[in-house]
Amino acid sequence: MSNIAFIASRSVNAQKSLLALEKIHGNTPIEKADIIVALGGDGFMLEALHSTFHLNCPVYGMNRGTVGFLMNEYSSDDLLKRLNDAEEAVIHPLKMQAQCTNNVDVEALAINEVSLIRAGAQAAKLQISVDGRIRLPELVCDGALLSTPAGSTAYNYSAHGPILPIGAEILAMTAMSAFRPRRWRGALLPKSAHVRIDVLEPEKRPVTASADSKKAYDILSVDIFSTPDHKHRILFDPGHGLEERLIREQFV
Repeated sequence: MSNIAFIASRSVNAQKSLLALEKIHGNTPIEKADIIVALGGDGFMLEALHSTFHLNCPVYGMNRGTVGFLMNEYSSDDLLKRLNDAEEAVIHPLKMQAQCTNNVDVEALAINEVSLIRAGAQAAKLQISVDGRIRLPELVCDGALLSTPAGSTAYNYSAHGPILPIGAEILAMTAMSAFRPRRWRGALLPKSAHVRIDVLEPEKRPVTASADSKKAYDILSVDIFSTPDHKHRILFDPGHGLEERLIREQFV
């Protein structure tokens, strides 16, 4: 495993670690790498996965941020052995197709979740359809999201959504501060579901949509569906993969 590309966030810790690892291993241009080592936090890991998707190259993260749910513990020792022993997890992202009030369409992929959040003083009014059938004619809330298993411990969990096993063929739909229906508990949907969220009264109650960090403003509607032909490859130290982390998170 000699062709390693190191990339790092702008944080001081990440940049110091980048210099230390480059002195030991060098740094292969990312287009020629067999493996990418990302130094930073979860946000940087998401950026790295999105930006290197076209390379079909596995990414091994080392935590130089805070939580580091998608990262491995940082150490400059025995890196080559850790890379050779690492276990691979394959994640299929969600695709967001957002239609905006200015007739602009925005498409983006989401590894964690697609979320819709009110952008004004009043609560959002959303209509939720699944596979072409209206399931919730009106949801009055601060927002709603659709999460993958990999993203279920992030924004979804903070909004009191369920943690999903990494191998589960399901998605979690979770509302933020649901007002009507009162305290709506959300829904579990099959991975194959095509979800459409229409914004009711979009001029009076503007809504912003996000696929991970990519945003679309002044939304009319959003279509969300899984993309089985797209995949992100993430490497973890043995015994510390996503499945173990998702289980452990529920017993903290």
